[in-house]
Amino acid sequence: MPKRILEGQVVSDKGDKTVVVKVERTFLHPVLRKTVRRSKKYHAHDEANAYHIGETVRIQECPPRSKLKAWEVLNRVGAEVAPAPKAKTKAQRAAKKTAPVEAAAEAPAEEASA
Repeated sequence: MPKRILEGQVVSDKGDKTVVVKVERTFLHPVLRKTVRRSKKYHAHDEANAYHIGETVRIQECPPRSKLKAWEVLNRVGAEVAPAPKAKTKAQRAAKKTAPVEAAAEAPAEEASA
């Protein structure tokens, strides 16, 4: 029988070599004919501790590695989370503050000479 592959979002990476992946599924309610969402959390093996909260990953069934872990992470699906902005140095912040002031100081001088 082929191994199941599911796609979900990492909701916890606190365990060593373990991530918790939340997998959502949608189906049509049999009576109401309305789309219903259900989610389930799976503990998956992450050998290198490479995956972090918020990332979308694919997991695959494997032989049980522990009481809760019977899945392993295959790969990252996409960069869902934007990288954190780089911290600016003091020189960059100072240059940004002085640039508008210098531009404003030059503008009236040009008008006076014209």
